[in-house]
Amino acid sequence: MQTIQQQFIEFALEANVLRFGEFKTKAGRLSPYFFNAGLFNTGSLLDRLGAFYAQTLLAARDAGKIEFDMIFGPAYKGIPLAASVAMNLSRLGCDVPWAFNRKEAKDHGEGGMIVGSPLEGRIVIVDDVISAGTSVRESVRIIEAAGAHPSGVLIALDRMEKGGNAVETTPTSAVQDVETTFGINVVSIINLKDLLAFMDGTTEKAVAASAYRDAVAAYRARYGA
Repeated sequence: MQTIQQQFIEFALEANVLRFGEFKTKAGRLSPYFFNAGLFNTGSLLDRLGAFYAQTLLAARDAGKIEFDMIFGPAYKGIPLAASVAMNLSRLGCDVPWAFNRKEAKDHGEGGMIVGSPLEGRIVIVDDVISAGTSVRESVRIIEAAGAHPSGVLIALDRMEKGGNAVETTPTSAVQDVETTFGINVVSIINLKDLLAFMDGTTEKAVAASAYRDAVAAYRARYGA
């Protein structure tokens, strides 16, 4: 039986969200793989994605890594993710409130910057990846301003990659920076080590992906945190 990580990688490949080749990152690095969560762009794909998030979150809770009372999705990518995660959690017997923020405060109707449930208790932030940590920092500020507690971050992929650019690197990754700065755990459905392990597999997609294993391993050796 495949692990949840193997299942997710197969799913991401099927959806063309995970691709191999040569891609230039925002940092100017040439990466042999690319992950674009925005391509989970149909109802069924978003629903399946939310199921992977929900299973990962419950496993992290059971392992003592994250305690949570509600879900928060930072605008904009985190909004559909948080909704899908909340719905999938409810199917698994864990019905919790969820909310998201607006980019600008609304001065009519219910007003304010938060849509959904009031921010209370221990809140897990749901996003696709952590690149620079900007959305997490903003989310922490919003949650703490409401008197609630940011208890962890849940993402799809941890690239396990040092910050910086193609020439200079920082000592740690953005994920490690978030964990150190805020004292919370970041949990991912998959990370780069999972991807490399997948490429050693025997399924059709794993064998096809294995053609890029050396390139991914070299990238990890150069930029890995």
